[in-house]
Amino acid sequence: MNWDQIKGQWKQMKGKAKEQWGELTDDDLDRAEGSRDQLVGRIQERYGIAKEEAQRQVEEWSRHA
Repeated sequence: MNWDQIKGQWKQMKGKAKEQWGELTDDDLDRAEGSRDQLVGRIQERYGIAKEEAQRQVEEWSRHA
């Protein structure tokens, strides 16, 4: 799924993101609002991982969303 589709369906996609990254709060997901960069930043912050790893995870997730 491309990011335009994800952003357009963000309310539905939030649940899938929460399943993938359980440490993200509803507030984290609300603030991301379908923005790839915001989601990467939230994942990076919550999981203490490098930006590149967070980007890889988000890219993988978006392919299977």
